[in-house]
Amino acid sequence: MQHDNFDEEESLRRIEQGDEVAARELLRHFHPFVLKLVRAHLPRRISEEDLVQMIFIKVFHKLNQYRGRMPLQHWISRIAVNTCLSALKAEKIRPEWRLGDFSEEIAAGIERLATTEIDTATNDDCDLARKLVTELIAQLSPEDRLVITLLHLEEKSVEEIHALTGWSRSAIKVRAFRARGKMKEMLNQRETLALA
Repeated sequence: MQHDNFDEEESLRRIEQGDEVAARELLRHFHPFVLKLVRAHLPRRISEEDLVQMIFIKVFHKLNQYRGRMPLQHWISRIAVNTCLSALKAEKIRPEWRLGDFSEEIAAGIERLATTEIDTATNDDCDLARKLVTELIAQLSPEDRLVITLLHLEEKSVEEIHALTGWSRSAIKVRAFRARGKMKEMLNQRETLALA
């Protein structure tokens, strides 16, 4: 929980003078915000606390570059998002799938969903569809994964995504459109495999 009486300017001034207490206060103030960003964009093979620590190391290392042209929280969010993207890229996500790449439950569900009419789908089918969407998103490139998560799962506006990432508004729209197309193509490939 962020503290209402936190004074950013005073904190930055004290940190610049080497005040470790001020550095701990800044970390405590922004930790919940950074943790929320990390949880939204967490790579599969790294712990959230490790990633949060990496982000704060970068924040403190680059603090002398902060010029106050944007709110400190936006500046920190860009570092957090870029760190998450770098970690996602490091996972070397495979572009091609096989039915065997999924858990047995998801693989069986893909086969079932491929032969089920939408209006007769059960709650179990809907839960399975959610899991499948999560796995499809995980297979996108880090940038595509980020834009789909922000736009469709977190329901952020293009303007909010622009503020978080620094990407142009048109680039965000184009990336989201292409990412949705890739997900549809991946799902069609899975359905073809399930029916084969």
